[in-house]
Amino acid sequence: MTATVSFPIDSPLGPRTATVAYERKGAGEPLLLLHGIGHHLQAWHPVSDVLAAEYDVIAVDLPGFGASEPLPPGVPYDLATVATALGALCAALGVERPHLAGNSLGGLLALEMGRLGTARSVTALSPAGFWSEAERVYVFTALLALRAGARALPRQALERLARTTAGRAALTGAIYARPGRRAPEAVVAETLALRGATGFRGTLAAGGSVRFDHDLPGLPVTIAWGSRDRLLPPRQGVRAKRTVPGARLVRLRGCGHVPMNDDPALVARVVRETARAAGHGGA
Repeated sequence: MTATVSFPIDSPLGPRTATVAYERKGAGEPLLLLHGIGHHLQAWHPVSDVLAAEYDVIAVDLPGFGASEPLPPGVPYDLATVATALGALCAALGVERPHLAGNSLGGLLALEMGRLGTARSVTALSPAGFWSEAERVYVFTALLALRAGARALPRQALERLARTTAGRAALTGAIYARPGRRAPEAVVAETLALRGATGFRGTLAAGGSVRFDHDLPGLPVTIAWGSRDRLLPPRQGVRAKRTVPGARLVRLRGCGHVPMNDDPALVARVVRETARAAGHGGA
């Protein structure tokens, strides 16, 4: 069940208040799950119950996405501000240094929180921020096209498309290698989430110059890439490994950009392995 929490954040404009939606289940060490741009916390539903058998799982709608409120007026959606806000969210929920697992934008945020010292371990699934300029332009163009399509499609037509395998492929084939596996109601919900994402434009505007170029020594880090990622090509994982040489680089065979739906068992295993490494000599 989704809940909301309001908490103070630091911003370039001074102290402000953010309100974020989240789901929490399970028990054990805390594990924070972060979705990608235009998506929502339900992206993690294929794996969250499995992870909750071992961890206190907190799946979050990022500010300006899903059921979370947008950041206060004038507060930027830049990496530093949002990562700091997520740290404040953890404090509001009584969580200290959670394990982090993030996809795409969420993977970049997880790495940044690791850099800030607020993570026990980091699993980054096709994280943003390791692109060339040409690759960045390509993915931003693709994201804007996906958003435009979501906003132009009438609700009735969306629901009709989602009921067919071909329709689900048309709607979500850019992010899933196996879009037919996604439930029709889930496809409708995530398309509506993309349509209504108040933080979408601000996030893209802030992300134009983002490159992650920090090592994370002493922190258990896994960078995992879907072999069939159509938005961020798997070669970006090689760059990520060069940037974070101590990270484990994992190929998610047969998976697309959002691998949690394509192979839930594989993704859950990768997350668990990274988190367990924190108890065997990790930070």
